[in-house]
Amino acid sequence: MSDLFESAGLHEGAPRPLADRMRPARLDDVAGQDHLVGPEGALTRLVRSGSIGSLVFWGPPGTGKTTVARLLAHETDLEFAQISAIFTGVADLKKVFEEARQRRRVGRGTLLFVDEIHRFNRAQQDSFLPVMEDGTVTLIGATTENPSFELNAALLSRARVLTFRALDAPALERLLARAEQMEGSALPLDAGAREALVRMADGDGRAVLTLAEELWRAAGEGEIFDTAKLSEIVQRRAPIYDKAQEGHYNLISALHKSVRGSDPDAALYYLARMFDAGEDPLFLARRIVRMAVEDVGLADPQALVVANAAKEAYDFLGSPEGELAIAQAVIYIASAPKSNAAYVAYKGAMRLAKAHGSLMPPKVILNAPTKLMKSEGYSEGYAYDHDEPEAFSGQNYWPDALGRQKLYDPVERGFERDLRKRLDYWAKLRKEREGE
Repeated sequence: MSDLFESAGLHEGAPRPLADRMRPARLDDVAGQDHLVGPEGALTRLVRSGSIGSLVFWGPPGTGKTTVARLLAHETDLEFAQISAIFTGVADLKKVFEEARQRRRVGRGTLLFVDEIHRFNRAQQDSFLPVMEDGTVTLIGATTENPSFELNAALLSRARVLTFRALDAPALERLLARAEQMEGSALPLDAGAREALVRMADGDGRAVLTLAEELWRAAGEGEIFDTAKLSEIVQRRAPIYDKAQEGHYNLISALHKSVRGSDPDAALYYLARMFDAGEDPLFLARRIVRMAVEDVGLADPQALVVANAAKEAYDFLGSPEGELAIAQAVIYIASAPKSNAAYVAYKGAMRLAKAHGSLMPPKVILNAPTKLMKSEGYSEGYAYDHDEPEAFSGQNYWPDALGRQKLYDPVERGFERDLRKRLDYWAKLRKEREGE
């Protein structure tokens, strides 16, 4: 263990936080990542093979990324070097690379752990490529953001991405049990508060241990906290959510797909998650208007009215009362009959317009405000639909070079059933009148 303390710049006897004192000494002690460090885990197999190669660790905070990197250096007999992209500039990188080259000259390899690697810009990320390729460093980059979006393709092509999972409740409970064993004392919580503590940690092992340490400090002799007192003491940790990053897009995707899938309960859950995380209600209101037009459409034309009314109600009431109007709109739209026929028709019309350029409409449906235009046949033979039987002339409105196209295909759900009947009836009349 002493080499792990030294690599962190600590002495074994120095005061350290509980989460640091409980860092695992072996890979198989890491909680919640059996798919990586279990008997047949991906990292276990790499260590067994004798060569781990460069890696990218992707996962939420507090899931063991830094700890596993330290342990890999120990298991593979590599010198552990750690930097953070937040505090490291180009000059620092050059220094780190040169130190690794010097170790290599004396036969010592370097495992370079880069925390928050996604914070480096493209040029800085590219600077790792030569030292990865020539074996100067074995790179392990840690990121909480999706590597597909945040890391250069060149860097990703030279590293294997391993996903760390948020710790589930049993894994967090095991951490708490180990902490109690180390401290020689049970957590001062009743059963309900203990469950609430696990939920508050939000899958973050470091967070659950930090919260536990706060509770031990706060507890008087023989004192046991309930859920209300727990919330008062630890001031509830905020959910993992960044409105500019992946957590935001994951939740809005889950909300939209739950509405599209006609599951109002799931939709309300994700809506509440986003409200709880501090999302702008007007962003959600705008997205719900989009759901109304994209996924309900004319199957229930009232959906768009309800969605817009919810936005207006939020503008009028403000928070927190206005959120209920948005929730009501989510329930209505999730419960409405679904159709993307209008959406598909619009996309098809755009493709058609772009593909065929500036085709002239039939002259029969063009106005003729001048004598010249009248002489050219503009508006000649136009049938005014309101003067025709059933207010339907059946004349052709498509450019002659294009011919009639079928774009809108109503579904057999909701109000679109009625629209389909109308369109089918007009198609029948058109066919009859074309045959006259």
